[in-house]
Amino acid sequence: MKAIGIDLGTTNSLVAVVQDGVPTTLADEAGRVLLPSVVAYRDGVAVDVGHEALAAAAANPHDTVMSVKRFMGRTKAEVDAEALATHEVKQDGAVLRILAGGACPTPVEVSAEILRVLRARAVRALGGGVTKAVITVPAYFDDTQRNATRQAGMLAGLDVLRLVNEPTAAALAYGLEKQKEGRFAVYDLGGGTFDISILHLVDGVFEVLATAGDTRLGGDDIDRVVAEAMLGEAGVDVEAADGALRRRAVAAATAVKIALTDAETATYALELADGGVFTRAVDRAELARLMAPVLRRTAGPCKRAMADAGLKPADLDGVVLVGGSTRAPAVQAYVAELFGRPPLGDIDPDRVVALGAAVQADLLSVDSELRLIEGGDVLLLDVIPLSLGLETMGGVVEKVIHRNSQIPASRAQQFTTFQDGQTGMDIHVLQGERELVEDCRSLARFRLTGIPPRPAGAARVAVTFQVDADGILHVKAREEETGVEQSVRVEPSHGLSDAQVEQMLQASLDHAEEDVMARLLRTAQVEAERVLMPLERALSDDADLLSPEETAIIREAMDDLRVATKGTDHRAIQDLTEMLDRVSAGFAQRRMERALAAGLRDVRVDDLESELADAPVGGGAHD
Repeated sequence: MKAIGIDLGTTNSLVAVVQDGVPTTLADEAGRVLLPSVVAYRDGVAVDVGHEALAAAAANPHDTVMSVKRFMGRTKAEVDAEALATHEVKQDGAVLRILAGGACPTPVEVSAEILRVLRARAVRALGGGVTKAVITVPAYFDDTQRNATRQAGMLAGLDVLRLVNEPTAAALAYGLEKQKEGRFAVYDLGGGTFDISILHLVDGVFEVLATAGDTRLGGDDIDRVVAEAMLGEAGVDVEAADGALRRRAVAAATAVKIALTDAETATYALELADGGVFTRAVDRAELARLMAPVLRRTAGPCKRAMADAGLKPADLDGVVLVGGSTRAPAVQAYVAELFGRPPLGDIDPDRVVALGAAVQADLLSVDSELRLIEGGDVLLLDVIPLSLGLETMGGVVEKVIHRNSQIPASRAQQFTTFQDGQTGMDIHVLQGERELVEDCRSLARFRLTGIPPRPAGAARVAVTFQVDADGILHVKAREEETGVEQSVRVEPSHGLSDAQVEQMLQASLDHAEEDVMARLLRTAQVEAERVLMPLERALSDDADLLSPEETAIIREAMDDLRVATKGTDHRAIQDLTEMLDRVSAGFAQRRMERALAAGLRDVRVDDLESELADAPVGGGAHD
């Protein structure tokens, strides 16, 4: 049974399959391979998907859901802040719902409607049941968004074999067709997302060296900028314009943008609320000027990805264009300027992701065609876009899996208890590049209980991070002595915001020095607390072992250290901690001798001599 590849896009979606060793996109009855990612609802039921829904969108904007991919994993606050929808949304507990045509579907349910149509198209084309699929996602989709995509596939009756990052799928398609080796940048500007990936292709291995992007940047933003400019020229208050007018304005902007791909000039035509029509000639130069601010937002992620890969533009063997927005001459010119070379565009940028997904689907199938072709067995090595770690004492982040690690990935690290008699440990999973918890993104929390009550630092807890082939994280904590363990499949409550996507990496560079100093300070404060707490108890329990003068010296050192921990000089804290260790060393030695004497007090000499007599010569262990 054939496995299909699906590009579930923000603006358009496609389905492809490998036939006779060649990946091919599948068309509908009208010969169209692109399916608009649009769903129309009426009386609480989805009635149209694709072209029909798109055609009726201007007349029925509140019944039509467009660009649903942008809602995946979002909260109502984020959707409202970004003005992502012209229809109303509401938060239903942890679930976002979209009010359209008497229905309240979730983004997952809307996406499932699109996937059902694509699956039906594949069934008609292949003449049989289709259940297995590979679906592509933006490289910067987080765990919630990836899980939502997988759930949409399940609702559509698909067994999702794998989720593959869109830029990686595009590179896979190019690598198979061109059989090239080298380093490539994949510039993916779709309808609603932007991704840049730096890949190394050699000997059939696709290795992602680095990736970056913005989950809320795409062709939709270009359309919105053009529409707002035209509404302004038409004398319309953009903020006061109703949903229907804004939708018509965006549709007209999209039409002009597409027309200017092949023509030097085009006419913007918009039906106004009063029945009049506003028309305006637009040329490529003006479109390029309006697009410029949006395109400049792609420069930061591109430069960051190149720096992470340790490459300069001259080191690249090519730049691959992905996404319908890259058809625009202004985008191609900008990419050429950014990377110092004209981009490749041999494969249709609208189809390339779906073709790559089909290749991956075939390779994961039992009856793969491509494995039978010489050189067709391709290994896909993707990477983790942001570091994953745990909170440790003092609010410091301990990174377990670093960003740009290849996936699937698994890393284990040992941690221990901080207090005497501690029987539980809170596991706080974080994502980000900063050194402190408050500067990173919280993914999940769970608690490991059943740790034996032992002195601080004696217990050993192994925490294992596993990132599967879909980029979804699983965390397990296990106490080594008892074997008790707890685990969690990380499903955060909402997706990354614009600030989180763009700023998490940039902030780690901007604040690198102060972050290191903050980590050193927190670590020094924790170590000071580790010394102060047991020493305070010791002074209470065994005060008789010290003279008043010795007690005063230790107390003074403790007070000095406590004052230092409230400051910002980590070196002073470290020095005073070491000083306290020195002035209390004699006290610690006396306490140890007292404990040893107490332990031997009830041991009879005859019993001790008997045990020594039974011990083997040489002092080795005996059975």
